[in-house]
Amino acid sequence: MTLLLLIYSLTGDALGRGYKVIDRLTPATVPRDAMFSVYFYLNPFSSDSHCVSVVYQAQYYGEISLGSPAQNFSVVFDTGSSDLWVPSTYCVSQACASHRRFKAFQSTSFHHDGRTFGIHYGSGHLLGVMIGSLTTLNQEFGESVYEPGSAFVNSKFDGVLGMAYPALTEILGNPVFDNMMVQNVVEEQIFSFFLSRYSGTPEGELLLGGKDEELYSRPINWLPVTAKGYWQIKMESVVVQGAMTLCPRGCQAIVDTGTSLIAGPTADIINLHQLIGATPTNIGEFLINCARMSSLPHVTFVLGGTEYTLTAERYVRKEMLGDREFCLSGFQAVDIVSPEGPMWILGDVFLTEFYSIFDRGQDRVGFAFAKHPT
Repeated sequence: MTLLLLIYSLTGDALGRGYKVIDRLTPATVPRDAMFSVYFYLNPFSSDSHCVSVVYQAQYYGEISLGSPAQNFSVVFDTGSSDLWVPSTYCVSQACASHRRFKAFQSTSFHHDGRTFGIHYGSGHLLGVMIGSLTTLNQEFGESVYEPGSAFVNSKFDGVLGMAYPALTEILGNPVFDNMMVQNVVEEQIFSFFLSRYSGTPEGELLLGGKDEELYSRPINWLPVTAKGYWQIKMESVVVQGAMTLCPRGCQAIVDTGTSLIAGPTADIINLHQLIGATPTNIGEFLINCARMSSLPHVTFVLGGTEYTLTAERYVRKEMLGDREFCLSGFQAVDIVSPEGPMWILGDVFLTEFYSIFDRGQDRVGFAFAKHPT
């Protein structure tokens, strides 16, 4: 079965345009018999496909259901983490008050473990306890009881559904897509993303168990996963048109739908911001003169011998504040320590332009040029 999730683009933001911190907390231990189930709305275009509405420009999300009777939650589909969690009705944080919360006492099918877990994001630290609804997918998931800071307060989503490798789980047990593979829910052991550029129309999709050939132009450039935790690949270089080459001897990159921007080592991002004339603000954003857009250099990412070029129209984010338009950089500095050296994160600014396919069967990531409507 192929599961289709149509992506709707709305205005807004999530996780403070942030990134997930790479050094994670000690995993919690939970029983293997905890479970959960996901319910998708029927796709009117195909009798054997299913869809949910998802996304806004910074984070992509869709509806899932937990427990019996079903309780609905919107979750981010995040290739940079592996756990599933939703807020608990016992959560004491301000963020939980504005989101749907799991009411264990109303479910006849949940199993409560009671042990704690922790997930550290770039914009906050999440604490919770283990729960699970006893249905068919044998899926552990987490119930958050503390969501500090403001990052989750204004988010459009309730929780997160991680789609990375099992090595990243803080909640022991298989990630959702792993259980789909084990139970033969999907036709192929792949999932693919098409992220829409603009808000307001259902232009994107997440396809579980396949790829949509109507949404990309061949060929697909396949890159092997170099470490089975994040969707981590090798990147040959980052070239700033007519100026300099960053990552000249190659570096590692994480392909992450849960990170809004493109992130790189501080030294490289400082040089890049200087070349595109970006100046820092007191809110952590880098401001660009909108009048200079046409003169800004292209930035090219070389992956598997193929050049993926972003023009300024693609790496500069335009936002309105009142009646004024502001142009903001799509790059951010994040220093990630790894045995392979400095790492980059290819977030949604990159993934919006290129159709991405995540192949668990052959441990590889595929990129193709996305077909966006003109």
